[in-house]
Amino acid sequence: MLFLDEKITMRKFIKKKELKEKIVMITAYDTPFARIADKAGVDSILVGDSLAMVVLGMENTINVSLRTMIDHVKAVARAKPRALIVGDMPFMSYEVSSKQALKNASLMIKGGAEAVKLEGGEEIIEQVKSLVRAGIPVMGHIGLTPQRFLRLGGYRMIGKKPFEEEQLLRDAEALQEAGVFSIVVEYTLSEVARKITEKLSIPTICIGSGPYCDGQVLVLHDLLGLTEKPPSFAKKYADLSKIAEEAISKYASEVRNGIFPGKEHYT
Repeated sequence: MLFLDEKITMRKFIKKKELKEKIVMITAYDTPFARIADKAGVDSILVGDSLAMVVLGMENTINVSLRTMIDHVKAVARAKPRALIVGDMPFMSYEVSSKQALKNASLMIKGGAEAVKLEGGEEIIEQVKSLVRAGIPVMGHIGLTPQRFLRLGGYRMIGKKPFEEEQLLRDAEALQEAGVFSIVVEYTLSEVARKITEKLSIPTICIGSGPYCDGQVLVLHDLLGLTEKPPSFAKKYADLSKIAEEAISKYASEVRNGIFPGKEHYT
């Protein structure tokens, strides 16, 4: 087993697969939660474009800007976690060309990301190769790719149809050959995720795709009970929304009744 105080790198990700150690990944978007997640012992913190929906209140992920993503990467990096920091490349920050992908990914790395994640398969191979050649670690993302929800016809499970399964396998192999060190497999049939995992020498990270991947990732706000309508595949480990509401309600009551601030809170 890798030592828990060691800095996690892309090479350690791959080593974990070789050792058959499950990889734990979680999203975080700011310094306090990055510190908490790191103290809890996660292997990687994904600064996901999901912040558009769970933090900024947007209806989808396609409107979050590169500038916003970089700002949140910087916030997470300030926590100085031992966990690997992965920055999500937002919609249309890499699709146009390899030159565009390289320019924008370099800004994420300069902001503190230690790897970047790109959604897509065979259609983004040249961009992946360009980043890898430049020394930027790349994580792939296949299956349900939220940035492409319009083309997919909504947020639906991918891989039920034979042609979708075949495409997922081609995408996974193409990404591995292009040099990604890991691939997120989102919302596919568990059997499809198993086939992908067994076929690849690099780690797979499941979200909503069953237990057969080399690791799992969840959105922090989903597991802490801070999301109003979490996806069906998310598990709530705490109800911080209720705790926060009760605390704020108590504060409001004490202010209105002259209890706060007490003598111990001022001079």
